[in-house]
Amino acid sequence: MVKQDLIERSPVRNFEKSLGGGVKAGEIGVIASKKGLGKTSILVQLGIDKLLQGSTVVHVSFNQQADHVMTWYEDIFNELAKKKNLDKASDVKAELVRNRVVLNFNQDSVKTTQVIKTVKALAEGGSKTGAVIIDGFDFAKAIPESMDQMKSFAKEAGINIWYSANIEAAEKGLPASLKRFEKDLDIVLFLEPKSDCIQIKVLKEHDRNDYTTDLKLDVKTLLIAEK
Repeated sequence: MVKQDLIERSPVRNFEKSLGGGVKAGEIGVIASKKGLGKTSILVQLGIDKLLQGSTVVHVSFNQQADHVMTWYEDIFNELAKKKNLDKASDVKAELVRNRVVLNFNQDSVKTTQVIKTVKALAEGGSKTGAVIIDGFDFAKAIPESMDQMKSFAKEAGINIWYSANIEAAEKGLPASLKRFEKDLDIVLFLEPKSDCIQIKVLKEHDRNDYTTDLKLDVKTLLIAEK
């Protein structure tokens, strides 16, 4: 399989289709769950998909060192390349690495405005970003203005932004820690462990709320399951 086939046949295509087109330019999405259920894996798969399409991706981690994040990208790319028998996988990987920026920050000392300034500085230096991934963000520590700033930036720069958040449970509607930011969040997903998979539940998708999709994670690989 060549790179273009990998893009067209990626499970991310079904992921986007099931979510009203997914998180588009100028929009913000959140993947929430308890720790260890696959949030980072999904974010990395979304990042790899953008990289395969030629976009620069900035991956900001508030909970893992940069080398750990890069290992996620390495492992998931290798799994995808092996699964799809990707031609010239090493060349494709090298291209992806050139277009990926991994940053590690402490949320107590680095605020949203500083993240935005950093991404803007990268763009001025020639790395025009197509997507920003923010992993391990503690919404309980954030103020509503911070998401207003990020939303404005997403619209201004024409990029899409995905966050992850640790949430213990989600029944109806958004959890309290996310509710304060509801107007700025376009898609909110919640990962629920089942006996044979991890189900991806939708808490918010643009104008729709609380519905179940056919989207799942494979419990062994934590890859988005193919239909």
